[in-house]
Amino acid sequence: MNKPTLLAGLAALALLSSPANAQQSPEAVAEAALKRAPVFDGHNDVPWALRLRVGNVINDFDFQDTTDTARPDATPPELAMHTDLARLRKGRVGAQFWSVYVPSNDDEAEAVQQTLEQIDVMKRLVARYPNDLVLVPDAAGLEKAMKAGKIGGMLGMEGGQSIGSSLAVLRQMYDLGARYMTLTHGKTTPWGDSATDAPKHDGLTDFGRQVVREMNRIGMIVDLSHVSEATMKDALETAKAPVMFSHSGVRAVNDHPRNVPDSVLPAVKANGGVIMVVFYPLFLDPAVRARDLARTAEKARIDAQYLGNPASAEAALKAWDDANPVPPTPIAKAADHIDHIRKTIGVDHIGLGSDYDGIEITPTGMEDVTGYPALLTELARRGYSQADLEKIASGNMLRVLKAVEAYAASQKGQPPVETPVAK
Repeated sequence: MNKPTLLAGLAALALLSSPANAQQSPEAVAEAALKRAPVFDGHNDVPWALRLRVGNVINDFDFQDTTDTARPDATPPELAMHTDLARLRKGRVGAQFWSVYVPSNDDEAEAVQQTLEQIDVMKRLVARYPNDLVLVPDAAGLEKAMKAGKIGGMLGMEGGQSIGSSLAVLRQMYDLGARYMTLTHGKTTPWGDSATDAPKHDGLTDFGRQVVREMNRIGMIVDLSHVSEATMKDALETAKAPVMFSHSGVRAVNDHPRNVPDSVLPAVKANGGVIMVVFYPLFLDPAVRARDLARTAEKARIDAQYLGNPASAEAALKAWDDANPVPPTPIAKAADHIDHIRKTIGVDHIGLGSDYDGIEITPTGMEDVTGYPALLTELARRGYSQADLEKIASGNMLRVLKAVEAYAASQKGQPPVETPVAK
């Protein structure tokens, strides 16, 4: 046999004996994974976008296509929504946690009302598109919806202010369909410290731990995005069922207080939880974080310089913004966070939590809900197998949801956690 023929034969033998992924393009690996495991996204703020844009008046709102919803003349200007039915299909989304977010404020009664209004608007939106959307109570319902070609949905409360420091309200929110609660948002609550506010409790108070226990008992997932490191540790120490981070990165890649520190990652693994990697460049990209810190410092300087002259201060800050645009964030930055979680605690603890329609900037190539395949393709290019991608796309979040439901089922004979109300 001559040398060229021998080399050709050896190459063919190597191809036949190599793993399937080595014979497929990254795009093909991602596509195969998404065919078997459509995306289960941990956090989308469509309900809040509807509140801001149309005041929850949606009878004539077209959710089939929202690409024309930009309002450049608004103050501040509004970009088009990130989400609609056509683009969810293109992005291969099969299940979604719809965030019923309300702002952090000291008026908890107002927060409870706003949360109810957000639950109502999402239920009404889903009801308008029965061929595409459905809200379900459990993991079995999600899997049934995905098999039927629909986008299964659940509601997630973003911020503990939504229960008004009441376990009774927590239980009623569950009955209305809420299946997770982020323990805090941007501000510390009366019972738990936020990542982006002055700490008051060194984590969770005794009542905060009761909230975690009651969430476990009823089958509501404890979400630790937005909370402080101390709150993360207290919740993980208290929880008897897996937790989630619905939309977070990791601090080892970008040192932002909203991200999960390495000191917490082993406890997440031991708990069986999942970190759903966010797509917000400020949390993903150290360059964007550095620019944000520089802008904060410059704004403080400008405000001091133009004290009593807000028009000049506004013009000076705009000039700084024009001279210092936000740097673009490539898809690779999101993949870097996923890489770190896999290297530290394993692929079984990774999910996707975009924060679409709750963020003003996105990674390049992931500008809206069509972007998930591009991220999975990047991961396949880095050597992630089809099985890995299936776990990241939806398998890990479904596992966590089922484990939370199983723990709640084991507690059926346990009475509710009770705290006295004011007489």
